[in-house]
Amino acid sequence: MAKKHSAHEPLLLDLTDVEKPPRFAPPAFVKWVLNIAMWLSFIFWVAIIFASPSESAEKLTRNWTRAASGSVYGLTGSIFLLYSGPILAVAFLAIASLIIGGEKELQLKKTGKYPRFRLRTFPILVDGPFGVVSAAEFIGICFFVVFVLWAVYGYTLQNLNLLSELQVPPDLKGIVMLELSGLRFGSIGLYCLAFLFLPITRGSVLLSIIDIPFEQATRYHVWLGHLTMFVFTLHGLFYLIAWGLQGRLLHEILEWRDYGVANLPGVISLSAGLLMWVTSLSPVRKKQFELFFYTHQLYIVFVIFMALHVGDFIFSIAAGGIFLFVIDRFLRFCQSRRTVDVISTTCLPCGTVELVFSKPANLRYNALSFVFLQIRELSWLQWHPFSVSSSPLAGKNHVSVLIKVLGEWTAKLKSNVLDISSAEGEKELPNQSCSKITASVEGPYGHELPYHLTYENLILVAGGIGISPFLAILSDILHLTKEGKPCVPKNILVIWAIKKSDELPILFTLDAESICPHFSEKLNLQVCVYVTRESDPPLEEGKFYKGISSSMSPPSKGSCMSVLVGTGNRVWSGVYVILSVVGFAILMALLDIFYINPMNIVSWWYKGLLFVGCMFSSMIIFGGPVIYLWRVWEKRILDVEESADARKDEALQHSASVYITQENLVPKDRAVARRMYYGTRPNFEEIFTSESECWGNVDIGVIVCGPETLQSSVARECRSQNLRRGSLRPVFHFNSHSFDL
Repeated sequence: MAKKHSAHEPLLLDLTDVEKPPRFAPPAFVKWVLNIAMWLSFIFWVAIIFASPSESAEKLTRNWTRAASGSVYGLTGSIFLLYSGPILAVAFLAIASLIIGGEKELQLKKTGKYPRFRLRTFPILVDGPFGVVSAAEFIGICFFVVFVLWAVYGYTLQNLNLLSELQVPPDLKGIVMLELSGLRFGSIGLYCLAFLFLPITRGSVLLSIIDIPFEQATRYHVWLGHLTMFVFTLHGLFYLIAWGLQGRLLHEILEWRDYGVANLPGVISLSAGLLMWVTSLSPVRKKQFELFFYTHQLYIVFVIFMALHVGDFIFSIAAGGIFLFVIDRFLRFCQSRRTVDVISTTCLPCGTVELVFSKPANLRYNALSFVFLQIRELSWLQWHPFSVSSSPLAGKNHVSVLIKVLGEWTAKLKSNVLDISSAEGEKELPNQSCSKITASVEGPYGHELPYHLTYENLILVAGGIGISPFLAILSDILHLTKEGKPCVPKNILVIWAIKKSDELPILFTLDAESICPHFSEKLNLQVCVYVTRESDPPLEEGKFYKGISSSMSPPSKGSCMSVLVGTGNRVWSGVYVILSVVGFAILMALLDIFYINPMNIVSWWYKGLLFVGCMFSSMIIFGGPVIYLWRVWEKRILDVEESADARKDEALQHSASVYITQENLVPKDRAVARRMYYGTRPNFEEIFTSESECWGNVDIGVIVCGPETLQSSVARECRSQNLRRGSLRPVFHFNSHSFDL
């Protein structure tokens, strides 16, 4: 007898069961033990850092280092194990949990009978420097604020006690207090640095286990970056003032001592950090993105000279998060070296460019994924993030993105696409030179699971090119509806605000009726388009919109996107991470046994350099072979799939080619309830109130993709509707899908 599904139960289990063969399910208590151990390790790590400013914690740390200093790793190993060991343990446990649990471990739980609020989707702050902040994010912000205030208070008490113990002369108390305060702010900055690199570890298992997508985690990196650099700036400023009052400013700045903290590397590290900080501020970043991008590569200088400044054992306090980032960065570097075939290019009337890339069938993603794109004809260094506009169910051998002209890089890309189309139109000879597109793709990144499938009622709010990921969502839902899968959203309202009507062809690239004939019988889909800068419909409304398209050369074998990132294959990535960390421990032990101890190396800055060198060497020496074997495995899997399903792949590729190279982009979906509004903006209070009365006591997922002003308006209305919600009214769950670097 067929299994009956609840109207609220997401159909993620059915999707994974279709695509993957059954495998052994471990006992539930194994997963439970792993998750408990992971959270206990994380809580222990946070507690150690939070308690560090207290005198009792310092005494415990001294006792621990004294007891563990007799090992082969010495003082550095004891500090590393205490401050960086727990977060690495969390990563190991997360890898084990993901491998053992697989897709089912990350399945979203069945929603309750009645709607309820969720911390991650309830907006608390909608205006201000942080943008839209959910209740969960607000708790995190409060934690770091409390930690910094507590650390300043705790360290100030220690400084005052130290002054009284040292019996400093009254005329020097101010200078000594400045130097002690600078030292303490440096310690606080190191604790913040321990968290700074975790959110931008794009393929991190830490983000995967709690299902935080990279574009959302980037915001946390920005917040932590502001906090960290503010604290480090105070650290340097206090020392500069103290040295200036003593008349030895230049001497101290240029000092590079062997034993103890080396000042000059600290000045270089802080200067690199300040340059990254200033150019990352919103006014500079938005107007001079290239300046922001290139100066942000100074993070290498910042980290290396930080290690030279403080030495190995102090640097090891923050080394855990940095090491996980370095491991991930090397993996992404290996993935992005491959050039990817561009199957087709299309330039729409509004100037938006569609690129379709070849991908292997075993590279999985969902409709809310991002990819980073490099076009080598435009720049060898710049990588730009774009939302995926295709559904993974629309074809297993290609993925597409929509790119709007917003700056110099995108304008050059459009020009290249038009040049290619013109060259094909003129039927140039093969030996004639013409523009081409050599692309590299990194990703895809995003949510582990398609959370949009967990809402029976959806409101999708887009601004301009923000409609791109929603095309993927609609395609996803239409394919599932066609296959007769239950539990996909039943009511969908799309609100799209555009400046001019020439952007409408973007919406028409999705032919809903061809994907799922008679879908209106199973799905209530409404589209409301607001054309804000036109007061009346254009005279040519309803005519055919033509796009300039071209088909590139057929993909050659081995030129698909790499599966090193974004596939969800946790075995290979887990082995890579674990072996890199184990290799680091081995290299450090060998270095201590055969070099540092026999040669009596005591220079702090040199040992810090060796520490960083071991980090980089371990991922290459121990992690590199894993990546090589992963690539060999990938090639064999692709060969098996191609030989076993050649005819089917050819048919799918042909159908995809017909879809992506069509020149007439017309509004074919008469079954879609489409409303056009000219010269006005959406009134979210009116819209949400109307849907609230219509849909009743349910959970409504609201997903927004657009500028900050649009996000704030929608979040404010979600918060307002939830706060004045009655017993029979819905709960609006705010989700942002906007990526602002």
